[in-house]
Amino acid sequence: MRTKEETGLKVAEFLLQIKAIELSPESPYTWASGWKSPIYCDNRKTLSYPKIRTYIRQQFVTAINESFGKPDVIIGVATGGVAIGALVAEELGLPFAYIRAEAKGHGLGNRIEGVVEKGQTAVVVEDLISTGKSSLSAVDALKAANVNVKGMVAIFTYGFEQSRKAFADYGVPLQTLTDYETLLKQALQAGYINEHQSSLLRAWRENPSVWGQ
Repeated sequence: MRTKEETGLKVAEFLLQIKAIELSPESPYTWASGWKSPIYCDNRKTLSYPKIRTYIRQQFVTAINESFGKPDVIIGVATGGVAIGALVAEELGLPFAYIRAEAKGHGLGNRIEGVVEKGQTAVVVEDLISTGKSSLSAVDALKAANVNVKGMVAIFTYGFEQSRKAFADYGVPLQTLTDYETLLKQALQAGYINEHQSSLLRAWRENPSVWGQ
Protein backbone atom coordinates (compact mmCIF):
# COMPACT_ATOMS: atom_id res chain seq x y z
CA MET A 1 0.00 0.00 0.00
CA ARG A 2 1.31 3.44 -0.92
CA THR A 3 1.92 6.02 1.78
CA LYS A 4 0.07 9.34 1.58
CA GLU A 5 3.29 11.02 0.40
CA GLU A 6 3.80 8.45 -2.37
CA THR A 7 0.20 8.92 -3.50
CA GLY A 8 0.65 12.70 -3.46
CA LEU A 9 3.77 12.49 -5.64
CA LYS A 10 2.06 10.12 -8.08
CA VAL A 11 -1.00 12.35 -8.43
CA ALA A 12 1.27 15.39 -8.85
CA GLU A 13 3.16 13.60 -11.63
CA PHE A 14 -0.11 12.74 -13.40
CA LEU A 15 -1.26 16.37 -13.23
CA LEU A 16 2.05 17.61 -14.62
CA GLN A 17 2.18 14.95 -17.37
CA ILE A 18 -1.20 15.85 -18.84
CA LYS A 19 -0.75 19.59 -18.22
CA ALA A 20 -3.70 19.72 -15.85
CA ILE A 21 -1.21 21.85 -13.90
CA GLU A 22 1.16 24.10 -15.82
CA LEU A 23 4.04 25.99 -14.20
CA SER A 24 5.27 29.20 -15.78
CA PRO A 25 7.08 31.40 -13.22
CA GLU A 26 8.75 33.60 -15.87
CA SER A 27 5.52 34.22 -17.83
CA PRO A 28 2.77 34.19 -15.22
CA TYR A 29 -0.93 33.75 -15.86
CA THR A 30 -3.59 36.21 -14.71
CA TRP A 31 -6.41 34.79 -12.61
CA ALA A 32 -9.98 36.12 -12.67
CA SER A 33 -9.20 37.79 -9.35
CA GLY A 34 -6.45 39.82 -11.04
CA TRP A 35 -3.66 37.94 -9.24
CA LYS A 36 -0.55 37.16 -11.25
CA SER A 37 0.11 33.46 -10.90
CA PRO A 38 3.01 31.19 -11.99
CA ILE A 39 0.68 28.19 -11.92
CA TYR A 40 -2.50 27.30 -13.78
CA CYS A 41 -4.65 24.37 -12.77
CA ASP A 42 -7.49 22.64 -14.65
CA ASN A 43 -8.04 19.25 -13.05
CA ARG A 44 -11.03 18.54 -15.30
CA LYS A 45 -8.44 17.34 -17.82
CA THR A 46 -7.98 14.22 -15.68
CA LEU A 47 -11.39 13.01 -16.88
CA SER A 48 -10.01 12.57 -20.40
CA TYR A 49 -7.46 9.97 -19.24
CA PRO A 50 -9.09 6.70 -18.06
CA LYS A 51 -6.02 5.48 -16.14
CA ILE A 52 -5.67 8.76 -14.28
CA ARG A 53 -9.35 9.30 -13.49
CA THR A 54 -9.55 5.70 -12.25
CA TYR A 55 -6.58 6.24 -9.95
CA ILE A 56 -8.04 9.49 -8.60
CA ARG A 57 -11.42 7.83 -8.05
CA GLN A 58 -9.80 4.95 -6.15
CA GLN A 59 -7.73 7.29 -3.98
CA PHE A 60 -10.80 9.40 -3.18
CA VAL A 61 -12.66 6.26 -2.08
CA THR A 62 -9.74 5.26 0.14
CA ALA A 63 -9.52 8.77 1.65
CA ILE A 64 -13.26 8.88 2.34
CA ASN A 65 -13.34 5.45 3.95
CA GLU A 66 -10.27 6.11 6.10
CA SER A 67 -11.02 9.70 7.12
CA PHE A 68 -14.80 9.97 7.27
CA GLY A 69 -16.42 6.56 7.02
CA LYS A 70 -19.19 5.88 4.53
CA PRO A 71 -21.62 8.83 4.28
CA ASP A 72 -25.24 8.72 3.10
CA VAL A 73 -24.54 10.72 -0.04
CA ILE A 74 -21.66 12.08 -2.11
CA ILE A 75 -21.91 15.73 -3.17
CA GLY A 76 -19.97 17.22 -6.09
CA VAL A 77 -19.28 20.94 -6.42
CA ALA A 78 -20.00 22.36 -9.87
CA THR A 79 -18.34 22.17 -12.17
CA GLY A 80 -15.02 20.49 -11.40
CA GLY A 81 -16.31 18.13 -8.71
CA VAL A 82 -19.39 16.85 -10.53
CA ALA A 83 -18.03 14.14 -12.85
CA ILE A 84 -15.39 12.77 -10.48
CA GLY A 85 -17.88 12.95 -7.60
CA ALA A 86 -20.35 10.84 -9.57
CA LEU A 87 -17.62 8.27 -10.23
CA VAL A 88 -16.78 8.14 -6.53
CA ALA A 89 -20.45 7.70 -5.61
CA GLU A 90 -20.72 4.86 -8.13
CA GLU A 91 -17.68 3.13 -6.63
CA LEU A 92 -19.14 3.45 -3.13
CA GLY A 93 -22.65 2.47 -4.21
CA LEU A 94 -24.04 5.74 -2.86
CA PRO A 95 -26.50 8.39 -4.05
CA PHE A 96 -25.01 11.45 -5.74
CA ALA A 97 -26.05 15.09 -5.96
CA TYR A 98 -24.27 18.31 -6.81
CA ILE A 99 -24.16 21.95 -5.77
CA ARG A 100 -24.47 24.76 -8.27
CA ALA A 101 -22.32 27.88 -7.87
CA GLU A 102 -25.59 29.74 -7.40
CA ALA A 103 -29.27 28.91 -7.45
CA LYS A 104 -30.94 28.56 -10.84
CA GLY A 105 -32.66 31.71 -12.01
CA HIS A 106 -35.64 29.77 -13.35
CA GLY A 107 -37.78 26.72 -12.64
CA LEU A 108 -37.51 25.59 -9.01
CA GLY A 109 -34.51 27.79 -8.36
CA ASN A 110 -32.52 24.85 -7.02
CA ARG A 111 -28.95 25.14 -5.88
CA ILE A 112 -28.73 21.50 -4.82
CA GLU A 113 -29.44 19.21 -7.78
CA GLY A 114 -30.43 15.66 -6.96
CA VAL A 115 -32.08 14.06 -3.95
CA VAL A 116 -30.62 14.99 -0.57
CA GLU A 117 -32.64 14.41 2.59
CA LYS A 118 -32.60 16.32 5.88
CA GLY A 119 -30.35 14.69 8.45
CA GLN A 120 -28.23 12.80 5.92
CA THR A 121 -24.44 12.74 6.16
CA ALA A 122 -22.42 13.86 3.15
CA VAL A 123 -18.87 14.03 1.89
CA VAL A 124 -18.18 16.83 -0.60
CA VAL A 125 -15.94 16.26 -3.65
CA GLU A 126 -13.93 19.10 -5.23
CA ASP A 127 -11.26 19.20 -7.92
CA LEU A 128 -9.32 22.20 -6.57
CA ILE A 129 -9.05 24.25 -3.38
CA SER A 130 -7.76 27.80 -3.77
CA THR A 131 -9.15 30.33 -1.28
CA GLY A 132 -11.85 27.87 -0.18
CA LYS A 133 -14.62 30.42 -0.72
CA SER A 134 -16.61 28.53 -3.38
CA SER A 135 -16.08 25.16 -1.68
CA LEU A 136 -17.33 26.42 1.67
CA SER A 137 -20.24 28.17 -0.03
CA ALA A 138 -21.33 24.67 -1.08
CA VAL A 139 -21.06 23.60 2.56
CA ASP A 140 -23.31 26.54 3.52
CA ALA A 141 -25.93 25.31 1.04
CA LEU A 142 -25.84 21.83 2.53
CA LYS A 143 -26.04 23.10 6.10
CA ALA A 144 -29.04 25.22 5.12
CA ALA A 145 -30.67 21.98 3.89
CA ASN A 146 -29.91 20.36 7.28
CA VAL A 147 -27.29 18.02 5.84
CA ASN A 148 -24.38 16.97 8.05
CA VAL A 149 -21.11 17.51 6.15
CA LYS A 150 -18.57 14.96 7.40
CA GLY A 151 -15.73 16.46 5.35
CA MET A 152 -14.42 17.32 1.92
CA VAL A 153 -11.98 15.68 -0.48
CA ALA A 154 -10.17 17.41 -3.34
CA ILE A 155 -7.54 16.51 -5.91
CA PHE A 156 -5.26 19.49 -5.24
CA THR A 157 -4.87 22.46 -2.89
CA TYR A 158 -2.63 25.49 -3.13
CA GLY A 159 -2.44 25.43 0.66
CA PHE A 160 -3.09 29.14 1.14
CA GLU A 161 -3.25 30.22 4.76
CA GLN A 162 -6.57 31.86 3.95
CA SER A 163 -8.13 28.54 2.97
CA ARG A 164 -6.60 26.62 5.88
CA LYS A 165 -8.11 29.14 8.31
CA ALA A 166 -11.48 29.12 6.52
CA PHE A 167 -11.82 25.34 6.68
CA ALA A 168 -10.76 25.33 10.34
CA ASP A 169 -13.29 28.05 11.18
CA TYR A 170 -16.04 26.07 9.45
CA GLY A 171 -15.02 22.88 11.23
CA VAL A 172 -14.87 21.01 7.91
CA PRO A 173 -12.03 18.45 7.67
CA LEU A 174 -10.29 18.55 4.29
CA GLN A 175 -8.36 15.71 2.68
CA THR A 176 -6.52 16.33 -0.60
CA LEU A 177 -4.73 13.81 -2.81
CA THR A 178 -1.82 16.17 -3.42
CA ASP A 179 -0.82 19.74 -2.59
CA TYR A 180 1.41 22.60 -3.64
CA GLU A 181 4.49 21.53 -1.69
CA THR A 182 4.26 17.99 -3.04
CA LEU A 183 3.74 19.31 -6.56
CA LEU A 184 6.89 21.46 -6.39
CA LYS A 185 8.90 18.54 -5.01
CA GLN A 186 7.79 16.29 -7.87
CA ALA A 187 8.21 19.02 -10.50
CA LEU A 188 11.81 19.64 -9.35
CA GLN A 189 12.69 15.94 -9.13
CA ALA A 190 11.24 15.21 -12.57
CA GLY A 191 12.86 18.20 -14.26
CA TYR A 192 9.75 20.26 -14.98
CA ILE A 193 11.37 23.20 -13.15
CA ASN A 194 14.83 24.16 -11.88
CA GLU A 195 15.89 25.42 -8.44
CA HIS A 196 15.47 29.09 -9.40
CA GLN A 197 11.96 28.48 -10.71
CA SER A 198 11.14 26.50 -7.59
CA SER A 199 12.15 29.52 -5.48
CA LEU A 200 9.88 31.81 -7.54
CA LEU A 201 7.00 29.40 -7.13
CA ARG A 202 7.50 29.19 -3.37
CA ALA A 203 7.63 32.98 -3.09
CA TRP A 204 4.31 33.29 -4.93
CA ARG A 205 2.52 30.97 -2.53
CA GLU A 206 3.68 33.06 0.44
CA ASN A 207 2.08 36.27 -0.85
CA PRO A 208 0.10 35.61 -4.03
CA SER A 209 -1.92 38.83 -4.07
CA VAL A 210 1.14 41.02 -4.64
CA TRP A 211 3.51 38.57 -6.36
CA GLY A 212 4.61 39.73 -9.81
CA GLN A 213 3.48 43.32 -9.41
